[in-house]
Amino acid sequence: MDILAFSTSIIFVMALGFYLIVNLQWYDYKIDRVVLKHHKPLWHFGLFIIPFILHFVLPQYFIAILPLYLVALGLWYYKLDKKLVFTWRVKRFLILLFVLTFFINMLTMIKEFDGVSFVFLPLLLAYVGSKGAENYMFMAYKKEAQKKLMDRKDLKIVCVTGSYGKTSMKNFIAQVLSKKYKVYATPRSVNTIAGLVRDVNMDLPDDCEVYVCEAGARLRGDIYTIAQFLHPHIAVVGKVGPQHLEYFKTIENIQRTKLEIIQSDRLEKAFVHNGVTDEVHEKVEFFGDAVSSVEATLEGLSFDMQLHGENLHLETKILGSFNTINLEASILVADALGMASEEIKQGVGALESVEHRLQRIDAGGKIILDDGYNGNIDGMLEGVRLLSLHPGRKVIVTPGLVESTDELNLELVEAINKVCDIAIITGQLNAELFNKNLTVAEKIMLGDKSQLTKVLGERTRAGDIILFANDAPNFI
Repeated sequence: MDILAFSTSIIFVMALGFYLIVNLQWYDYKIDRVVLKHHKPLWHFGLFIIPFILHFVLPQYFIAILPLYLVALGLWYYKLDKKLVFTWRVKRFLILLFVLTFFINMLTMIKEFDGVSFVFLPLLLAYVGSKGAENYMFMAYKKEAQKKLMDRKDLKIVCVTGSYGKTSMKNFIAQVLSKKYKVYATPRSVNTIAGLVRDVNMDLPDDCEVYVCEAGARLRGDIYTIAQFLHPHIAVVGKVGPQHLEYFKTIENIQRTKLEIIQSDRLEKAFVHNGVTDEVHEKVEFFGDAVSSVEATLEGLSFDMQLHGENLHLETKILGSFNTINLEASILVADALGMASEEIKQGVGALESVEHRLQRIDAGGKIILDDGYNGNIDGMLEGVRLLSLHPGRKVIVTPGLVESTDELNLELVEAINKVCDIAIITGQLNAELFNKNLTVAEKIMLGDKSQLTKVLGERTRAGDIILFANDAPNFI
C-alpha cells in the first residue's frame, strides 16, 4: 500500500464513520434503529453501501471515485436541518475510529489484508469500543447522579409521561409551582435516562425544592428504568395514543409502558388520565373529567374546574382546548404539593406559552401559530380549528403525522380541506397520501424544507394566519 492509497483509505473510512455517527445521534445511538427503523433507508444505499461496494470491487479506481463521494456526502449534510452535535461522545467515536483506521492500515503495509477488512473492521471496532466505553462511563455517571438525588432528602420529584403533551405539561407544572417553590424543570424535551442522568449531575440546582421532569420511551422497560432512577414522589400519566406504535405494536403495550412510572419506592400520589386505565390503585387518582365551560380562542383559554368541591374559574394566554388536560394535571399536582386555590389561579393566569407548542407570534402583519414540536392528532386538529377562527387566509405548513397511521393522516387532511386556503406539505414521508387527497385552493409539495422560507415569502401576505404543525426534521 503506497502513501496515496493509505491516505485515501483513511479519508474514506472517516467519511463513512461521519455518516454513521450522524445517523446514530438521530436515533439515540441505537444501531438497530438506524438499520431497521430509518425513515429514509435509501440514504444508506447511496452514502454507505454503494460506496463500500465500489471500494471493494474497484480499488484501483477508487482514488478517482472518492472526491465524488465526498462531494455527495457534503451536499447531503449541507441540506440537513438537524446537523451533528459534536458532543464528547461523538468526538470520542471519531478519534477512536481514526486511531483504529490508522493502525489497521499500517498493518496492511506489513501484511496484506483484503479491502473489506481495512474499511469494515475499524468501523465495527470503533462502534463496539465506543459503545462499551460509553456504557462504562454512563454507569459511573448514573451512580453519581443517584447519590446526589438520595442526598437531597427535602427535594420533591415530579415526573410526567404520556404519548404526547409531556413537555407542555412539565412546563405548566413547573410554572404554576414556581409561585410558591423554587422549581427546576428539565430543559427542552430531555426525557431519556441518559438525558436525565446528565441533567441531575450538571444542572440540578442545589437550592431546588421541586424537580419536574418527563419520561419518554421507545421500548418496554424504558420508563421503569427512569422510575427506578428518580423514584418520583408524584407521577403524572397523560393521554396515551398511537404515537410510536411502530415500536410498541399495540396501544395496550404503550399504556403498560407509561404506567411503569408509578413503580417508585417514594410514590406519594399518581395522577393518571382516565383513558389510560381503570385499574384502581391506592395512590392513583384519575383525571380528565373535571374541566368544563371551555372557551378556546386565538387570544387564550378559559375554563372551569372542580377541585375539592370548589369551582375554580381559570383564564390563561395558553392556546388550544386540548391543553385543558395538561392544565388539569398541573392544578392537581400543585394542589397535592400544598398550594392554595388562589395561588393556583395566579399561577395558571401567569403561564407563558411553551416554545414551539402552539405558540402565537405576531410578525409582519401575519399571525404565526408555531406548533412545530407537536406531533399528535389532537393537537394538530386543534391548531387547524384555531385557524378557522381567523377572518383572513389560512395557511398550514406540515409534514403530516410521523410514526402514526394513514387513517389519522387522512383525518388531518379532511380538517385541512375544510379550513385552509394553502397547504404546504414538507418532506416525503406522507407526500403521496397528502398530494392525492388534499383539495385546498393551493397545494405546495416540498421534498425538503430548504425552499420553505422562499415559498412563504412569495405565497403569503399580511393578514394571513400560518400554522406550522409538526416541524419534523428532514431525515424523517
